[in-house]
Amino acid sequence: VQLQAPGGGLVEPGGTLRLACATSGFTRDYYAIAWFRQAPGKEREGVSCISSYGNTLERDSVKGRFTISRDSAKNTVYLQMNSLKPEDTAVYYCAGRWGSPLLLPNEYDYWGQGTLVTVSS
Repeated sequence: VQLQAPGGGLVEPGGTLRLACATSGFTRDYYAIAWFRQAPGKEREGVSCISSYGNTLERDSVKGRFTISRDSAKNTVYLQMNSLKPEDTAVYYCAGRWGSPLLLPNEYDYWGQGTLVTVSS
């Protein structure tokens, strides 16, 4: 199993950014892909996740601003981030697990490299 998520960057407050996580090796029927983030000096936290059946979960602080989606044909999961705030600044990771979608980092076995998202003017 592999996950690759390039594509962070610098964006102004109120701006938008889309992250993409390319996956491979998820050959079983039921699995979940999640986005986590870790700000300096803080613990890693779950942002949003989606199952192979399309069920989603997201943390309260991003509801209405972030949207997770997937393109099964491309084996890619996206995180569309709108109305970005400085507090969204963090290293973002995508991760995968077999089974149901969860926002608990310890439940994920497979991780991509992190990508830095900086929200600043």
